[in-house]
Amino acid sequence: MSVLMRKVGAVCILELSGKLMGGADADEFKNSVRQLASEGCVKVLVNLAGVPWVNSTGLGVLVAGYTSLRRENGVLKLCNVSDRVQSILMVTRLSTVFETFGGEAEAVASFG
Repeated sequence: MSVLMRKVGAVCILELSGKLMGGADADEFKNSVRQLASEGCVKVLVNLAGVPWVNSTGLGVLVAGYTSLRRENGVLKLCNVSDRVQSILMVTRLSTVFETFGGEAEAVASFG
């Protein structure tokens, strides 16, 4: 998995690609979220367009990022979630935790 960081206005976007399954990749994501929070960017959008699969460890990574940002009075949202990943979010009831959007522009606009 790879993580690309970029900004659109006040929103920091983390673009993930590859399977989100934990390990060193998970550490890269966690470090990216921590770095953004330390820089004052607490509006984070995770673009999952390039993520075909998430396992339980990967879900834990997303939850950890969400929790870290909440402690900093921030928010983490998801966009471009595949049907397969969305069904995992539904089964685990994490769909009630994460705000998800079909596209990046719509998600960025939701931060206000």
